[in-house]
Amino acid sequence: MPDTDLRDFYKRYIEALNAHEFDRMDEFVHESVVLHSEPSSRAAVVAQLKSIVDAVPDFHWETQEIAVDGDRLAARLLNTGTPTREWLGAAPTGRSIEIVEYAIYRIRDGRFLHMSALHDAEDLRRQLAG
Repeated sequence: MPDTDLRDFYKRYIEALNAHEFDRMDEFVHESVVLHSEPSSRAAVVAQLKSIVDAVPDFHWETQEIAVDGDRLAARLLNTGTPTREWLGAAPTGRSIEIVEYAIYRIRDGRFLHMSALHDAEDLRRQLAG
C-alpha cells in the first residue's frame, strides 16, 4: 500500500475508533493478528477497545504524528477522556485525562497484521491524583 493510502487507511481507522464503531474492525484488522508481540485475534482487539470505552466512555484518539516505512506505520496519538471506571491501574476521580499513546503497526493486504501500543500509565495516575 503506498504511503498516502496507509495514511488514509489510518485516518479511517481512527474515525471508526472515535465513533466507537468496533464492529467495523474487520475492515482494519486481520482475523489473526499479533497484538503486543503475542499471537491474538481481531476479537481480542475489539474486546480491548471495548474495555477502554467501558472505562472511559468519552475516550478520544487524536493523531499527532504518523510515520510510514513500507508496510509499517507508527503513530503518536493524544488520548483524552474522563474515566468512570478503573483504567490502566488508576481509579476514576471525575477528572479528565490527556495522555500520549505510541502505536506501531504492520499492514498486510490492507489490514493490520501486527499491532502494539504504549500509554503513559504513570502520567494517567498523576493526572487523576490531581
